[in-house]
Amino acid sequence: MTAASICYDRIGELVTCVPELGDGSPLGVRTDAAVVVEDGVVVWVGDAGRAPATDHRVEVGPRCVLPGFVDSHSHVVFGGDRSAEFAARMAGEPYEAGGIRSTMAATRAADTAQLAERATALVQEMRRQGTGVVEIKSGYGGDVDTERRCLEVAAGLTEETTYLGAHVVPAAFDGDVDAYVSLVTGGMLEVCAPLARWVDVFVEEGAFDADQAREVLTAGMAVGLGARVHANQLRYGPGVQLACELGAASADHCTHLTREDVHALADAGTVATLVPGADFSTRSPVYPDARALIDAGATVAVATDCNPGTSFTTSMPFAIALAVRECGLTPSEAVWAATRGGAVALRRHDVGHLGVGAAAWLTVLDAPNHLHLAYRPGVPLAGPLAPPDA
Repeated sequence: MTAASICYDRIGELVTCVPELGDGSPLGVRTDAAVVVEDGVVVWVGDAGRAPATDHRVEVGPRCVLPGFVDSHSHVVFGGDRSAEFAARMAGEPYEAGGIRSTMAATRAADTAQLAERATALVQEMRRQGTGVVEIKSGYGGDVDTERRCLEVAAGLTEETTYLGAHVVPAAFDGDVDAYVSLVTGGMLEVCAPLARWVDVFVEEGAFDADQAREVLTAGMAVGLGARVHANQLRYGPGVQLACELGAASADHCTHLTREDVHALADAGTVATLVPGADFSTRSPVYPDARALIDAGATVAVATDCNPGTSFTTSMPFAIALAVRECGLTPSEAVWAATRGGAVALRRHDVGHLGVGAAAWLTVLDAPNHLHLAYRPGVPLAGPLAPPDA
C-alpha cells in the first residue's frame, strides 16, 4: 500500500538547515515555501504553490517551520526526586555531583514499568515542544541489572541509546574505583552493549579520571560503540582532550575550556555539545563560551541534559534561549545547534535538516520566524507539525 503524500504549503518561513535550499546561510531559510512529505520522508522542497500533486495539502500560513529539534544529551530514565537538592542549591549550597548516588538508589528501587512510565512521559513532553530525536543515557544503575533495565527502557523510546555505566562510582565501591571500572568494562559492558549505540563517561573530579575514562571508552569502542564524553563541566580538566584524542562524536558540557581545548575540538571535529540548562540549574558562575568555539571553527550543538538533579527540563526552546543569552550564540546559530548541530553530534545525516531524503520531523512555531525561539523565552511556541488526519 502506497503511503499518502502531504504538501505543507504557504509556509511563511521555512528553515531547512540546507544552505542551497534557502538563502545560502547555514539555516537555509526560504520564505513562502512548501515541503512535500511521503512515507515519513521529505521528497520535495520549493516555492509555495509549485509543489507536485499530492494526496493531501495543508496550508501552514504565516508561521515558521523548521526541522524537529535533535536533543543529543538526556538522562530521562531514572527513579526518585531531587527537588529538595535543587532548593538547597538555590539557597546557596554548591553542586559537586554527589546527588547522582541518591538517584541511583531510587532507580534501583523502581521496577522497570515505573521507569518506563516516567521516561515515556518525559519524551512525550519533549515531542510536544518540537523535539524529533532524543538521545537517552543509562547511568543511574551502578549495577549490571539496573543499567540493563535502564537501557531496555531507553531502547523502547529511541535509537540513540548510550551506555553510561561510568557516571559516578556507587557507594558499594568506595575506595576501589578500579574494581568498579573493571565491572563497567567487563560484565556490565557485555550485558549492556547490545542495547546501546554509544558509550559515555563522566570525566570529573569525584567521578572518573582520564586514565579510568580512557579504559571505559576504549572498551566500549572495541565492541562497536561510538564514544561520547561528559567533559569539563565543573572545572578545567582532561575530558575534552580525551574526547578529541579518541575521536569521540561529542564532548558534552564544555563549561570550562582552555584555548587549547577549543582548538582541539575544532581540529578533531568533535562536537561541543552545550547544555546550558545544567549551568542554569547548578547556578554556575560561568557558561560555555560558544562564541570562542564558533570563531575557532568548532561545531556546536545544544541539548537539554534533561535529568532529575541538574537540568530537569525537556524544553529545547529553553536551551536555545539560554544558549543565546548566556553562551554567546546568535539566535540563528542556536537554532542550527539545536537541529543540525545535534544531528552531527549523533553522526546522523537523516535528521536535523529538511533536505530531500530527510526524516519528516517537522516542527512548527506559532511565530513568523525562528528568531522568536530566543526572543520569547518560556512561551510555548513550538510543537510538531501534525499531518491532516492527526
